Amino acid sequence: MTHPTKAIYNYVLLDYVKISNIGNGDILYDESDLSYSMDKIIPIRFHEEIEYDGVKFKAYNAGHVLGAAMFLVEIDGVRILYTGDYSREEDRHLRAAEIPKCEIDILIVESTYGKNIHEPRQIREDKFKKRVHEIIRNGGKCLLPVFALGRAQELLLILNEYWKEHEELQNVPIYYAGSLAQKSLSVFRTYRNMMGDAVRKKIDQGENPFHFENNENYMEDKPLVIMATPGMLQNGLSRELFEKWCEDEKNGIVFTGYSVEGTLAKQVMNKPSEIPTADKKKQLKLNMTVEVISFSAHCDFKQTSHFIKKLRPPNIILVHGDQNEMAKLKKELEHIYKEEVNVLSPRNCQTVKFNFITYKSAKFVGKRMKDVFKPNPKKQDFTVSKEIFDEIAKC
Repeated sequence: MTHPTKAIYNYVLLDYVKISNIGNGDILYDESDLSYSMDKIIPIRFHEEIEYDGVKFKAYNAGHVLGAAMFLVEIDGVRILYTGDYSREEDRHLRAAEIPKCEIDILIVESTYGKNIHEPRQIREDKFKKRVHEIIRNGGKCLLPVFALGRAQELLLILNEYWKEHEELQNVPIYYAGSLAQKSLSVFRTYRNMMGDAVRKKIDQGENPFHFENNENYMEDKPLVIMATPGMLQNGLSRELFEKWCEDEKNGIVFTGYSVEGTLAKQVMNKPSEIPTADKKKQLKLNMTVEVISFSAHCDFKQTSHFIKKLRPPNIILVHGDQNEMAKLKKELEHIYKEEVNVLSPRNCQTVKFNFITYKSAKFVGKRMKDVFKPNPKKQDFTVSKEIFDEIAKC
């Protein structure tokens, strides 16, 4: 993993340990396990190549969150690019995912949004700022359920810019709640050089883009904006605040990220008249306004198809997507590329096999080679040793 990911990994898993210790149940690991795992991590920089047991690894910027990497894995001359979560859209704090400049044999690519296409970025930003402003103007509280890492930092930058442009908002506090959220900001400040042009430009001008004046104290007696985790409202502070504010029509909730079927966030997006409390003991009226404006850092169809067009891999494996969306994407790619590209969408735990013919060469030097170049030489076999492997080479 990359250096920022290692730092964030430590915070996230340590947070899990602390939360688990509050309960009485068994936990998967403790602080000593986490410390042991940290020592086992080999950090990698973007474009750095590491070889282990004959397998080469190279990291490329994935543009999903700070430190997110796509990995190019080369085994016996076969190149496999695994995107993981990636985004080809550059924003304020992150650069877009890179396109490796080499031939790829197998592309393993996420398919979160299938054939869906995001609205243009500026339209989404304008909608977001307008909706937040309307909630504040009506004297309400604006709840933004977010994940601790990634989109929260981008939304903070958008709101901070907008607040500076509107004097009437400058006494309205913006809160970024949660200890993990605050710790993640320290990682963002440390690795500013890995961020997008907008952030680096601010730094060059002497600004600290990740210093937010209005995120220290939490008050409830006036209009406010608060980003709270988790992003899907299953539990935690975001669920607590939602239940507290959802029956007041002055308040509003804006979903800015991806939500999975079966979560409360997905349920609220459909705007039901009532919502159950977390303990299932009560039904709450859903009177607050509900808005969905996606800033999800996953590629849409337009970005994915452009990425594939540039790489032209002969084999594509679709992963990380809803079954229906994945099927739509698979069908569209097969329509575009016909028999030129083999597109697969395996089930979880399904094995996928490919056959590749690779050619190797070995350079022989020394007196023994003189016999090979004599007139009418006899065919000879040589043993080629590399690490623990022996192979027979024919001359």
